Amino acid sequence: MKPMDEGHFAILRRHMVELIAIYGELMSEEIGRATFDERVLAAMMRVPRHRFVPAPLVPLAYQDAPLPIGFDKTISQPFICALMADLLAAERTHAVLEIGTGLGYQAAILAELVDRVWSVEVVEELATEAASRLRELGYTNVALRIGDGSRGWAEHAPYDRILVTAAAEAPPAALIGQLRAGGRMVMPIGPPDGQRLTVVDKTANGDVRARPVLPVRFTLLETVI
Repeated sequence: MKPMDEGHFAILRRHMVELIAIYGELMSEEIGRATFDERVLAAMMRVPRHRFVPAPLVPLAYQDAPLPIGFDKTISQPFICALMADLLAAERTHAVLEIGTGLGYQAAILAELVDRVWSVEVVEELATEAASRLRELGYTNVALRIGDGSRGWAEHAPYDRILVTAAAEAPPAALIGQLRAGGRMVMPIGPPDGQRLTVVDKTANGDVRARPVLPVRFTLLETVI
């Protein structure tokens, strides 16, 4: 069989986005809105997901499924990537902190939506590879750091939005502290057998309110002692 070219990938990417839109409509009650933000869908259409998966998995890049990227990590299924970006409700001028860079796909989605993305990855090999892939694709508005994501990236705080691509039983205190008053964090929260994708809003007076959205299964947020 001949290898797929960029034309094939563009068709598969369009089908992926159409499927995401259908799932979003069907799950509107759980999500809390009738449709996905068009900006998010447009970003999903632009970012070449096949450039953010290991080479042997490139033919599977546009299936609506998570894929392994090494080190017991995965790239989330496209629907979840779109949902997390949509729930984040980020505006162009927002500064966004991402925890869990992986190979950089979600960071690229965020980079299409906002002016500045700061991303922390605990696995050095993944961070190095993500930086290379993002640079090759021209995402100059993403800065990467290797480290413990539960501690955030204090030097650039406060953040308007924080997106966490790994689960914890409660929102890490450091991340709440680095979230701007009036800001929002999206992350999976709960025990391994009871995680729920959750929207965490920080009110103007610093109170924290959490809204569970739907059940998910993510790898656990790694901490460094």
